[in-house]
Amino acid sequence: MAEFSGTPTGEHRRFAVVASRFNHAIVERLVDGALDALVRHGVAADDVDVVWVPGAWELPIAARRLLSSERYHALVAVGAVIRGDTPHFDYVAGEASRGLAMASTDFDTPVGFGLLTCDNDEQAEARAGGAHGNKGWDAALAALEMADLFDRLDVSDEG
Repeated sequence: MAEFSGTPTGEHRRFAVVASRFNHAIVERLVDGALDALVRHGVAADDVDVVWVPGAWELPIAARRLLSSERYHALVAVGAVIRGDTPHFDYVAGEASRGLAMASTDFDTPVGFGLLTCDNDEQAEARAGGAHGNKGWDAALAALEMADLFDRLDVSDEG
């Protein structure tokens, strides 16, 4: 029985971080966490592109464009959707999440999910380097591990 798992290794791999400018103060910390994780795990700074989009709604289409280029081993998507008084949150959070999942499966490329969907600013801050860690870091770590796993699976298919 063969068993496979990836390790968060980034050497000789390219990544993109696609980030929402909406709630910029929170998202900037998520981007910083993602970049820190990528570089600390061996990705050369020149092998990372950061792409800013207006809001979380635009994350999936930007992810699709980046994935279609076939330049990247994986993407990291970060943003922050914070609940307000209208149902806008439900539409944006749900559709952005669904769109990122579809982009990943359609292009057969990992997308680390760092889109915060929080009830308030305090929850977002706690997840952007506060008490709950940095979800940008976590999303980058997942993308690193999945990129390595996919490479291992590809080698297994050849052998």
